[in-house]
Amino acid sequence: QVQLVESGGGLVQAVGSLRLSCAASGRTFSSTAMGWFRQSPVKEREFVAYITRNCDSTFYTDSVKGRFTISRDNAKNTVYLQMNSLKPEDTAVYYCAADRGMYYSDYPRGPRNYGYWGQGTQVTVSS
Repeated sequence: QVQLVESGGGLVQAVGSLRLSCAASGRTFSSTAMGWFRQSPVKEREFVAYITRNCDSTFYTDSVKGRFTISRDNAKNTVYLQMNSLKPEDTAVYYCAADRGMYYSDYPRGPRNYGYWGQGTQVTVSS
């Protein structure tokens, strides 16, 4: 079992920055790849970023490349999403998720690849 709790969301002006954190419980965190997703009222849940369990690989959706950075600290059981140069279209509820180890064909983008989800944190970017 893995429990995930996101924090760090809020209201920010365009071109500003936020850093999201996701604290995980459970002894399997260091052996689990992690992802960040987001969902707005007008879109389905969308993949944002992914990081392997030992940080040797990261992957981003095209719209956030060069602006967002995913990282993790296994000693603190925490994964982060640093978001810079924010745009109004980044407004959404952001969720972290833990890999379920199934590796479906849409891995790591598809939500079905993740077995545990946090409750989400709201990010609002004003223009």
